[in-house]
Amino acid sequence: MNDRRDPTIPCAPQPGLADAQRLLGIVRALAAELRPGAQDVSTLGIDHSLERDFGLDSLARAELLTRIEHEYGSRINEEALMAADTPRDLLSLAAHGAAAAIPATMPAVPVVQGAARTAAANRPPDSAATLMDLIDWHAASHGDELYATLQGSGDLSYGSMRAGALAVATGLARQGLAAGDRVALMLPTGRDFFDVFFGALYAGCIPVPLYPPARLSQIEDHMRRSAGILANAEAAILVTAPPAKPLLRLLRPQCAALRQILAPADLSAAGDAPSDAWRRRADDIAFLQYTSGSTGNPKGVVLTHANLLANLRAMERAAHVTAADVFVSWLPLYHDMGLIGACMGSLQVGFRLVLLSPTDFLTRPASWLWAIHQHRGTLSAAPNFAYELCASKIDEKDLAGLDLSSWRLAYNGAEPVSSETIDSFTARFARYGFDRAAMTPVYGLAECSVGLAFPPAGRGPCVDQVDRETLARQGIARAPDRSERKALKLVSSGLPLPGHQIRIADLAGHELPERSLGHVQFQGPSATTGYFRNPDATAALFDGPWLKTGDMGYIAAGELYLAGRLKDIIIRAGQHLFPQELEEAISRVSGVRKGGVAVFPATDARSGTERLVVLAETLEENDDARSQIRTEISHLAVDLMGMPVDEVLLAPPRTVLKTSSGKLRRAACRELYERGEIHGTPRAPWRQLLRIAISGASIQFARFLHQASAWLWAAWVWTVCVVFALPACLMVVLLPGRPLRRRSARASARLGLALTGLSPKIEGLPELGRSAPVVIVANHASYTDVILLTAVLPPHFTFVAKQELQRSQPLALLLGRLGCAFVERFDPARGVEDTSALEKRIIGGESLVFFPEGTFRREPGLMPFRLGAFRCAARARAPVIPIALLGTRSLLRDGRWWPSHASLAFIASEAVFASGDDWQAVLRLRDAARDKIRARLQEPDAAA
Repeated sequence: MNDRRDPTIPCAPQPGLADAQRLLGIVRALAAELRPGAQDVSTLGIDHSLERDFGLDSLARAELLTRIEHEYGSRINEEALMAADTPRDLLSLAAHGAAAAIPATMPAVPVVQGAARTAAANRPPDSAATLMDLIDWHAASHGDELYATLQGSGDLSYGSMRAGALAVATGLARQGLAAGDRVALMLPTGRDFFDVFFGALYAGCIPVPLYPPARLSQIEDHMRRSAGILANAEAAILVTAPPAKPLLRLLRPQCAALRQILAPADLSAAGDAPSDAWRRRADDIAFLQYTSGSTGNPKGVVLTHANLLANLRAMERAAHVTAADVFVSWLPLYHDMGLIGACMGSLQVGFRLVLLSPTDFLTRPASWLWAIHQHRGTLSAAPNFAYELCASKIDEKDLAGLDLSSWRLAYNGAEPVSSETIDSFTARFARYGFDRAAMTPVYGLAECSVGLAFPPAGRGPCVDQVDRETLARQGIARAPDRSERKALKLVSSGLPLPGHQIRIADLAGHELPERSLGHVQFQGPSATTGYFRNPDATAALFDGPWLKTGDMGYIAAGELYLAGRLKDIIIRAGQHLFPQELEEAISRVSGVRKGGVAVFPATDARSGTERLVVLAETLEENDDARSQIRTEISHLAVDLMGMPVDEVLLAPPRTVLKTSSGKLRRAACRELYERGEIHGTPRAPWRQLLRIAISGASIQFARFLHQASAWLWAAWVWTVCVVFALPACLMVVLLPGRPLRRRSARASARLGLALTGLSPKIEGLPELGRSAPVVIVANHASYTDVILLTAVLPPHFTFVAKQELQRSQPLALLLGRLGCAFVERFDPARGVEDTSALEKRIIGGESLVFFPEGTFRREPGLMPFRLGAFRCAARARAPVIPIALLGTRSLLRDGRWWPSHASLAFIASEAVFASGDDWQAVLRLRDAARDKIRARLQEPDAAA
């Protein structure tokens, strides 16, 4: 059942046609920019899906919001925009937008309490040993004072924060949780996050923050990663927003220790707080911070109260922050930079917090700057991309009246810092009072709580220009000669925090002198003791007393300069991607030499862009086999790293360079790639030319033969259709009795497949007699799915089709004579009636065939399943048989009428049964059937 809306359903109020065309122009223009060369977006209308049809993801919607607000001169609710499904929804939002033009100059908020804050009055004593000690001190000393302003949802005082946390702690105790149990929380920025996070601490538990999706529809995108983290942490309870609870319950079978999935309100309880005698130990685990690198092997950094307080106090000293400061942050609370640096930093120092949600910033980057202006923010932090976004994407008219003169420390960290971004941001916002000296590049990592290196406060950025080739080849950071090409600009991350040390070491663990490129290592009181329940990763983290960061860099004048991507760690879009996991997975691909794989980033000599390259050794020479290897590697990259690789190079054995001890030399492989010498010693020129000529001629001849045979086969298919299919349809219409008509259709489908050489592989098909009704669900990829199912299934099965097919009189006549059932996809009320009618047919003994995706598309991928088939099966107590159809999409893709020869397969899985007929049982039945189909398909999961 398609979720596009019926254009006859009224929306109140009804905007005019001109408004609709105006808005469609904005949406189409953005979609065309995002997908150049894709289908003509001018054919998409007011009721097409923003995500599925126009292809607008969250970031694209943020850009769309900016364009609509500029066009209409009104503000739009960003949460409603993120939930909108069609341009019609947006049209309604625009019609109801606030009349005030954006952005209005915002007056600064009088800082009544902030002015009275002093280091003596608002900073807790150094005797505090835990985070709870800090909260207790603030609540007892000035409980009514403001801890944080939650933009859009009010203020939070120290006293109310403590009271909310204690209420949750009481609820956790009543759930039977004991000291040391893990409590996972998947919550957005807001009071609930603070209540649950600190409530878990007061209950003696260990909180585990998880990434919450921006929209409920995106929860499935995070299921696999969340399941891995929950299983590794052995979390007993997952706390999330109420709308997410039903879907997240699907994680329980994958997480043996997970007992319940609750909302914050389910935990808030009055009564005596749990005993706190045990928790006054500084070496107790405060929380687990899971790094973003690995999905298959989650790494939860163990951070104690002592680690956190040591880091907070060291950053306080390095940055000279005081209780009089105001920290404005949009950083997500599941990440260490936002949770530790901002929120816990406020508990340690006593400065006031102003918190925006990440969505606020992504939808309106200017909202971050205006919050600094309005609250007279002195501190704020963000990754490099945020500064770049502000410098390049905010319209000038959205900045009228902005004053950033209060901003004295603009931390830039969490991903590589670009000197170009620093220059563009400071140049643009200097006229709004931003001082370049406020830009503060920093370096940190979860393994050191959050911060490791800070520059002198107020110094501003320090950029080192080094010779690019000398750094890459010799590992020496020296100044470039005037005659050399453009230098590589690296930004200083500053000095080690007080009490911490940083060194640069070679592969043997020997410390290198200044300006020598090597591995960045550190030690200090903020350092973790290792990864939770991951001894192998913990062992790899340490080099004696030093901890390995995985980053490459050098030290000059005592300051750290990161050269990031030259070795093992790959950083893209703020994510740390570890190549080892992908290399191990690729080594298991059939045809790839085990251990002969290297994954590395490299610069494309032609375009100058950064590319992620996979170099894999293979003995395979067959073109089709090599193509299959590349496809499998590409799929693995998406599965393991969340993004595709840019290039897959298949090379002969001994191409991947290694050390004498067998370790991969990724940097050396990268150098070979960038020089174009990845395949080893070049052959003599005449041999190269001869090989190219022969190869080119053979390829052209093979292509000609392949194309000619393909055209001949397609022409034969259409001949079969004209000669045999049309008479077969006529027989179906004219023959008496539905059983005879169905047997005729089955025979015709079988004959057509045989005549065209399409002999489907049939696997796992059970005996499907008439004794008991069953429900068959199959993936839908092509119009030819129906032909394949008709040929394979017994003739007593009834197909369920969409109501729109009845608009064609010939098709309606043919399907009607075959006894097909029809369902309405657009009218919800009619759809419920049709589903009830199908239930009665199953109860009456009829077996039905559903395509639960509701439709099909050209792109490969199993789309989300609709619930109708599974509701019918659950209520009728009928088994569901999942069927995977392979090859039909290649045979006849959507939008194309010229077929291509393909290998077809019909693979039936074991029947699945509903555990009941309630909502959760129907969901479980749907997911079980979908999982079985997806396991047999050679296509991605389009729902993810």
